[in-house]
Amino acid sequence: MAKSIGILLVLVLVTSCGSHSSAPRNLDDACSIVKQRPAYLRAFKRTERRWGVPVHVQMATIYHESTFNSKARTPMRRALGVIPVGRQSSAYGYAQALDGTWAEYKRETGRRFARRDNIGDATDFMGWYMNNTRRRTGISLTDARNQYLAYHEGQTGYLRGSHRGKPWLLDKAGRLQERANMYQRQLRNCRAV
Repeated sequence: MAKSIGILLVLVLVTSCGSHSSAPRNLDDACSIVKQRPAYLRAFKRTERRWGVPVHVQMATIYHESTFNSKARTPMRRALGVIPVGRQSSAYGYAQALDGTWAEYKRETGRRFARRDNIGDATDFMGWYMNNTRRRTGISLTDARNQYLAYHEGQTGYLRGSHRGKPWLLDKAGRLQERANMYQRQLRNCRAV
């Protein structure tokens, strides 16, 4: 009995690692983020080594997708303004990965137990996706703006130019690039990095 309880406690600890539903404070300071959540920095660096996506690009993308909330979901759609009829999409977690794309990632990488609310899994997903984007579209891994446009619209949508008719999205992608640049400058001066 004691052995079973011990195993259960270890499983609870392992599954809770790297998952914070609440965002760090001061999301405008990359150094503060990685100081508060050292596991985030380890995940970002691991993804940068494996996939080549710079830490600041990952951070800016996560900021714009979920504001660092591991349980982030799209808003509910409502009939007649009050009756919930389901979510706008299946996007979930730090990277706001859709069910189908997440399943494809798990299948292609062999990461059967990956979770969208785990920072290490979410950043690995982004690295995988952005590398696929680079191969299909030629967008550099350091080009946060266009990587985000392809991330949001899908690679096929990006190639078709679906983003061009969405001024709000182009504005958001521009702000994401500015945030990536800001995070990059800040990270150069961090003691934690």
